[in-house]
Amino acid sequence: MAGLVPRYADVLDRLESLIARAPRGRSALDHVSATAETVLRRALLLGRRFWLPGARLLCVGDHDLTSLAVRMVHPEVEVAVADIDDRILAYIDEQDLGVRTRWADLRLGLPVSLRGWADLAVTDPPYTPEGVGLFAARAAEGLRDRDEGRILLAYGASERTPMLALKVQKALSDLNLLNEAIFPNFNRYHGAEAIGSAADLYVLRPTTKTWPSVAARLDRLATAIYTQGPQAVEAAPAPAPSAPSAQEPGDLAAFAPGLLVGDWPREVLPSVPRVRLATWLAKPYAADPERVAVAVPAGLEAALPRLLLATRARRVRVVLSAPVGPPAPLTPVYDLTAEGQVIDAVRLPLPDGPAERVVRRILDNAHGKVANAWREGLTEAAGLTKRQARAAVEEVAPWAGDVSPLELPLHRLAGLPAAVACTLRPPA
Repeated sequence: MAGLVPRYADVLDRLESLIARAPRGRSALDHVSATAETVLRRALLLGRRFWLPGARLLCVGDHDLTSLAVRMVHPEVEVAVADIDDRILAYIDEQDLGVRTRWADLRLGLPVSLRGWADLAVTDPPYTPEGVGLFAARAAEGLRDRDEGRILLAYGASERTPMLALKVQKALSDLNLLNEAIFPNFNRYHGAEAIGSAADLYVLRPTTKTWPSVAARLDRLATAIYTQGPQAVEAAPAPAPSAPSAQEPGDLAAFAPGLLVGDWPREVLPSVPRVRLATWLAKPYAADPERVAVAVPAGLEAALPRLLLATRARRVRVVLSAPVGPPAPLTPVYDLTAEGQVIDAVRLPLPDGPAERVVRRILDNAHGKVANAWREGLTEAAGLTKRQARAAVEEVAPWAGDVSPLELPLHRLAGLPAAVACTLRPPA
């Protein structure tokens, strides 16, 4: 790859600038930026090793901006990114290189629109056995080609911790992934001195035993996958939510939830049905209770807007481990109030304005496709034909496609009212 890099000097210069201007890394997410040359060499390796015309690439996390490098070097490749950091997703979209962006906390699931979507996957996961195993499993979930699909995974360890590296390799072996190649020190970083600022690049091939292993791995999912922060593997287990206004039995009983979402203590309302956060986000809850209480552990706060969108309950109470402000993009749906570690959300009545009604229709169908609800709203609110509605949505929001509101990055959710208003304007 080193011999190819000089031919792409202009791409390298642009990547240097993009990485320098990108949002600062978050230590709680184990962010360390790869060098521009590393990102370029990843893109070049894909072209040398695989047939790319018509191929789809999934970046499972992309703080390194590998997606942008691939689109610059191989514009014929469809590229999608699944990432927990809304800042990174907004930054990638700002570059207007045609990358699909999807919000995802991989501990809670891979976006539905990306499952079985890709031919190749690239990931630079948290360097813990738990993080590597989870990101590799999600990457496998994203492959549509189970025979020829490949996963490229970066991983590095200190010379002093061979047992940690062995645990990571065992995590990959437990997924029955064939280690097809290892390129030593292929990845270089700005920082990460503990591993010599370098990491190997693994090329992994799924086998027929990979898919049941992936399913088993995801069934015993742990949220602690990082090396730092509240969800660090070695951190003490976070206590269950304990905000007095939400956890005192009398007060919670007065709120009268019909469902508890997340990890609530067993002694709290033991007769009330419970559901896991991942299940809550995966599909609409059949019972559709009027009141829901949601417990959000430390480190999963980015899921808050999506957890609120995932229900049509009239009232939702969210208990967090630390105070967090109400998510602004949800004001078309909820009247939100925050007090300490508790957020109360009361569903608003349906609005009167046509634009507001279309926005509400989209957000009320959080598990459905944005484009479908948008088109249906336009035909009802503005009297457009199905063809006119389809053309209007495709022109204003080509990103709407097969994405659900739960997968939209926050900047897309925040910009939805303005985008919908544009589709209601009469043609020039």
